[in-house]
Amino acid sequence: MSLITRLWLAISLILALAFGGSLFIGIVASKQYIEQELHIKNADNANALALSLSQLDKEPIIVELLIAAQFDTGHYQRIELIAPDGSVIERRVSDTNIGDVPDWFIDLVAFSVPAGTAVVQDGWRQYATVKLQSHYGYAYRSLWQGVIDLMLWFGLAALTSAGLAWWVVRSIRKPLRAVVSQAQDIGQRRFTTSHEPRTRELRQVVVAMNRLSNAVRTMLAEETRKLDRLRCKLQQDEVTGIARRDYLLSRLDAMLGSDGQRAAGHVVMVRLANLNTLNSRLGYAATNRVLADIAAQLESLATGYDEGQAGRLNGSDFALLLPGSIDARSLIEELKTRLHPLTQAFDSNVELPLSLVAYARGDSRAALLSVLDGALAKAETGSGRAIEVATTDAKRLPYKTHDEWRHALKRALENDEITLSHYPVVDSENQLLHYECPARLKLEGEWQTAGLFLPWVNRTDLGSDFDLMVVEIALREIAEKHITLGINLSGETIRDTGFIAALHQRLRDYPAQAAQLWVELPESAAVRHMDAFRTLCHELRPYGCKVGLEHVGPEFGKLQDLHDLGLAYIKVDVSLVRNIHLQPQAQPFLRGIATVSHAIGMLVIGEGVTGDEERETLFDLGLDGVTGPGVRIRD
Repeated sequence: MSLITRLWLAISLILALAFGGSLFIGIVASKQYIEQELHIKNADNANALALSLSQLDKEPIIVELLIAAQFDTGHYQRIELIAPDGSVIERRVSDTNIGDVPDWFIDLVAFSVPAGTAVVQDGWRQYATVKLQSHYGYAYRSLWQGVIDLMLWFGLAALTSAGLAWWVVRSIRKPLRAVVSQAQDIGQRRFTTSHEPRTRELRQVVVAMNRLSNAVRTMLAEETRKLDRLRCKLQQDEVTGIARRDYLLSRLDAMLGSDGQRAAGHVVMVRLANLNTLNSRLGYAATNRVLADIAAQLESLATGYDEGQAGRLNGSDFALLLPGSIDARSLIEELKTRLHPLTQAFDSNVELPLSLVAYARGDSRAALLSVLDGALAKAETGSGRAIEVATTDAKRLPYKTHDEWRHALKRALENDEITLSHYPVVDSENQLLHYECPARLKLEGEWQTAGLFLPWVNRTDLGSDFDLMVVEIALREIAEKHITLGINLSGETIRDTGFIAALHQRLRDYPAQAAQLWVELPESAAVRHMDAFRTLCHELRPYGCKVGLEHVGPEFGKLQDLHDLGLAYIKVDVSLVRNIHLQPQAQPFLRGIATVSHAIGMLVIGEGVTGDEERETLFDLGLDGVTGPGVRIRD
């Protein structure tokens, strides 16, 4: 039984006891008072009547008329004149019913008042005895009316009390619900804080819980900052603050092997061509500032792309990974805008030739770097601002223009030429957690991987339609096959309010299957569109969907602002997982991610696992699951 129910029962019981007690005491006291008054009245009236009869002639007619006149006043139930020998000289009895008083009330009260008696004299001798009993109808009616008035008053008092009690209960229930909600949040590892209510006892509880929540949040934030510092130490160049060569190349490998939107884009290589000359002319410190300025511009450009990454390949060479970037012309203009002003820095000409090449899923890293390096060497022979666009022998795209892509994608969506692949995600006991389900689209009669068409889906403004189709197919498949599926949404899609409304409708159509749906976004998308991602998490929570992040690692330090969302899981980026058994210096970082994530109730899954050694090392580091080309469900 809830506290509020008990409070209402207590209020009702108190009111019932007060009413019942008041009614009982009032009726008993009134009855005693009325009986006493009726007893006095009977005696007085009997004496008065006896006195009147004593003064009259004892003619039967006269006696009869006097008694009749007294009785006809209607105040008496019975008047008797009894001779000394016991015979009845005159009797009047009223049989009038009390119509407006219930019989059960009359039987319940039942006045017991003795009749008034007096002696009638005839000279010096006794003529007769008068017995007189007043009519109780007026007393019953008066007492019944008193009960009615008392009931009306208590009814009004009960309504007023109920109104006051409702207001009090409401003032208690709101902060109490907030306390319950906060307790549930903490139980689900969402460390939220609540407004302090004015009720002292509740305020003390809320203050204590807020302190607990803030303490845990602060602890997790500090641990996250420590991990981020460790990540920077492992991955970042000391002079420029951007990624080191080994980490940058591992990120490139992850993108080339991806099955998502980051599987296509551009790689840019920038060279500070006259580094030795600048170093001798400006000095070591000033040259380092030039390098840092170049790195800052590249990093700023990279943040404009989901999972963009800037890095330093060697002393003079920088690289920029821009997944999702398709339009080379606009990219070149942006590079000119950001980098060309640096060529006049420090009153000394800075030569910044650069090259760029488009990449696609399946390209060879060695081939990309080779053509980039050759194009960069060609750019060096030109001016200090030369830009060369390299090409590879990569698989040609099925369409060339924006209109061709839009027409083909719309046709595929309208004809339901879309399906889901299935890649298992398993735990340390080789039990299935869910299936990763990247989409496949039929273009020109062939099923194409998501890395080929996803960049064009968003560029042609079809992202919402595509993601809704993926959601609907996944829910139908869950209903048919009774399996747990994980799907990907894009950062651009979740910013569309129309998509959120349509997603609601799809989940309402499949309420039982929604709890078996795992929904994930790239880490960079959640960080860049934090408000939209927060809204998505709140909207999906009532349906039981599990929300998570993929490709986690590069911006893990920024996820501390998402501790209150109740994320179900994260997937660590393949660039941190690949060959982890051979990198003992990187293992503490993954162990720290697992520890912090477990503290807020999140599963940690490793992406891109290729072999048993990686798999076992990840589980030893505390990860909960793995997925990738080397993961199979064992019999």
